[in-house]
Amino acid sequence: MAEKKTKENETPNTETPKKASPKKESPKKTKQPTKKAAPKREKEQEKKGNFFTDSIKFITGLFFKKMATGGAGELRSNAEEINQLNVFPVPDGDTGDNMSMTIDSGVAAIENIESDDIAEVSEALSRGMLLGARGNSGVILSQFFAGISSGLCEVEKADAKTFGKALQLGVEKAYASVMTPTEGTILTVMREAVEYATSRLNKNSTIKSLFNDLVKEMNASLERTPELLPALKDAGVVDSGAAGLLYIMDGFNRVLGGEQIEAPEIGSTKPVSSAAAVNFDADCDMAYAYCTEVLVQLTKRKGDPDKFDVDALKAFLKELGDSIVAIKSDTIVKVHVHTLTPDKVLGYMLKHGEFINVKIENMSLQHTELEAEGKAPDAKAEAAKTEAPKKKNAIVAVCMGDGIEGIYRDLGCDYIIRGGQTQNPSTNDFIEAFGTLHAENIFVFPNNGNILMAAEQARDLYTEANVIVLPSKNVGIGYAALAATDITAEPDEVKAAMEDAMARVTAGYVSPAIRDTQIEGVNIKDGDIMGIIGKEIVVAVDKQITAAVALADALLSKEGTFMLTAFVGEDVTEEEQAAVEEKINALHPDAEVYFTYGGQAIYPYIFVAE
Repeated sequence: MAEKKTKENETPNTETPKKASPKKESPKKTKQPTKKAAPKREKEQEKKGNFFTDSIKFITGLFFKKMATGGAGELRSNAEEINQLNVFPVPDGDTGDNMSMTIDSGVAAIENIESDDIAEVSEALSRGMLLGARGNSGVILSQFFAGISSGLCEVEKADAKTFGKALQLGVEKAYASVMTPTEGTILTVMREAVEYATSRLNKNSTIKSLFNDLVKEMNASLERTPELLPALKDAGVVDSGAAGLLYIMDGFNRVLGGEQIEAPEIGSTKPVSSAAAVNFDADCDMAYAYCTEVLVQLTKRKGDPDKFDVDALKAFLKELGDSIVAIKSDTIVKVHVHTLTPDKVLGYMLKHGEFINVKIENMSLQHTELEAEGKAPDAKAEAAKTEAPKKKNAIVAVCMGDGIEGIYRDLGCDYIIRGGQTQNPSTNDFIEAFGTLHAENIFVFPNNGNILMAAEQARDLYTEANVIVLPSKNVGIGYAALAATDITAEPDEVKAAMEDAMARVTAGYVSPAIRDTQIEGVNIKDGDIMGIIGKEIVVAVDKQITAAVALADALLSKEGTFMLTAFVGEDVTEEEQAAVEEKINALHPDAEVYFTYGGQAIYPYIFVAE
């Protein structure tokens, strides 16, 4: 629905964060309609979804959709600033991107919804965010909106009191998603802001007054985060996730004030390679299926959403193809299938609801590209795998680097999700990986602390297998667990063996510093090379060889440590590697030291000591 742009003097007077949000603007006088004209104008604007007068008391679905779009656009415009709010001076600042991609997924899910029912719009927004959640901040954000959706599930439009209760449920759900909540983070800022805003609600409150209070306190709470987390104070930054949330809520509030904030550019379709264009033409026969994905809102007009039969859907999909995923969450259904007849899938789902999102990709083109690289799967082997009895145990791991990927495959990993630092996979990436495996139990190695929550959220959403997420925060930790475990054993035995192996090892990595800072007494300059164990920076020097040797020495000096495995990054030269090996062996002649090519970016060395 096209929306009218408002005049400049109708822009709201909202405060913005000092360190991580839009520049403050001078207060602007809001133009008020005459008393005589106001009722008619408000009624027309309520119908159109333009609620930029302070007296409007309800938000409907269409305007909530516009608010969400504005919030996503405001965050997307400032994502890089959020990325820079990183405590550790390593090149891994991706909070802004993760949160943007999370809410962008929600906006994409509501793009084609024309319903004015706020329950329907908020549910689709929440579902899209849950599937698209990336990074811990993105998962927490998706849970916050899931709580808001639950608070709006029984209303067609929401007044300030109803929306305030929904915000409270959002805070509760966000806190519940984190095993050990840390104050001074996005959780604190959303809680304090919601508590303040809802405490000021009264019979005269409007949606605008609610959001004015929410954004005002969110600004203040954000500025207090360094006082709650010493690491933020030492680094001279505010919490990045909280700043991202503020941008979203500020976008909501600006839209309420009449601003037109454009939808974010979510990305374009991957272009077909020249190899595919040459080999797939008018004379080709379709040899491989279409990868078909649909997200559907079940509607009461077409049936009873509560009685939708997922098992019947799966049986239907099995007749059409393989690699089947069919998940129902409340009144939203996600479908993934490889089939030669995607039209039949669309026809089936259209009988039960309306499409939120549809994606159909020609796998023959993908196969042509893979074939040119020598990576194309054998169609008969894939079909046989689907028809065969389920494998007892399967492995999914997140890693990057051709050497590390090869090692993981050699150790029995069934599916690799390419990702890691700065490239966090989404919840949906994990769900799709699970759907390709024909297994009863799936063991997952996120191999990064910022990917763990997305993996756990995927586990909670996926129902076709028993998914076990191992809390591996480093590819070296995951490697140690895989190397020490008989994956053919019973699931409980496999899990226990993996956890035991992970507990016996310590991992560290070498990384360049991207800015000047001081952390726990260690002075770091932009361009230094650091050696890091967990959250401790054990060395920061100007030479990579020196940092690598010092880090290895610190790991091998721990009592009981006798072996060190090193994964060498893509940019390390043979001469440098030889020099590092020689120095480590000289310092620890009795230790077993193994160097292997990992091919990873960002970190020149990843060490695993046991």
